[in-house]
Amino acid sequence: MASATPGTARAQLEALAHDDGFLGPWAAERPAMMAGATRAAGVLVLFGVLDDLPADRAGTAVSSELDVLLLARATTLRAHAGQIAFPGGRVEPRDADTVAAALREAREETGLEPSGVDVLGTLREIPVPVSGHLVTPVLAWWRRPTPVRAVDAAESAAVFRAPVADLLDPAHRRTSVTRRGGAEWRGPAFVLADPASGAERVVWGFTAGVLDAVFDAVGWAEPWDRSRTIDVPA
Repeated sequence: MASATPGTARAQLEALAHDDGFLGPWAAERPAMMAGATRAAGVLVLFGVLDDLPADRAGTAVSSELDVLLLARATTLRAHAGQIAFPGGRVEPRDADTVAAALREAREETGLEPSGVDVLGTLREIPVPVSGHLVTPVLAWWRRPTPVRAVDAAESAAVFRAPVADLLDPAHRRTSVTRRGGAEWRGPAFVLADPASGAERVVWGFTAGVLDAVFDAVGWAEPWDRSRTIDVPA
């Protein structure tokens, strides 16, 4: 299968953003989860063409240039400390809506210029009871990329652009396992190496769930071994 060009990838993502029936892996659990999530938040799921770090391999479904913007949350934060996440945060009174909140937070966290971002649409809001948030993923395309960095060390330890082809690589896919109080939760995960240090970055939880659902929905996902697990903190 030939890799989708950046233009094709954008069109596929835009079509998904207008699919009102797309709920990803939360479809069955959503009604029960809604009661524990009341605070509105938005995250920016920003795809674009990688500037200076090509994928480690040639993707089978996407161009090796395609990337997605992620950040590593500071380990000192009270919620989701140390996790890999999309830029974003809670909707504040100054925000017109969740899209505005996601763009504002992305600028504050990564330094990106929102005027270079084309919003393709929003996915259905997803409840995250562990933090009490009702999160709207804002699907976007980086038409004019600008430099990014960890603006505030108290909020983010790193900001990086992850090659989508590397995320899709079956060798980088895992099933995350979280154990707490005798209970166990499983979900999709991605394992990548930090290009600077070689240290392992594990994408799991909400962020991995959204990426996994998007990749499946647009037809980019490759078969991978779900029996390969990785333990993540409760």
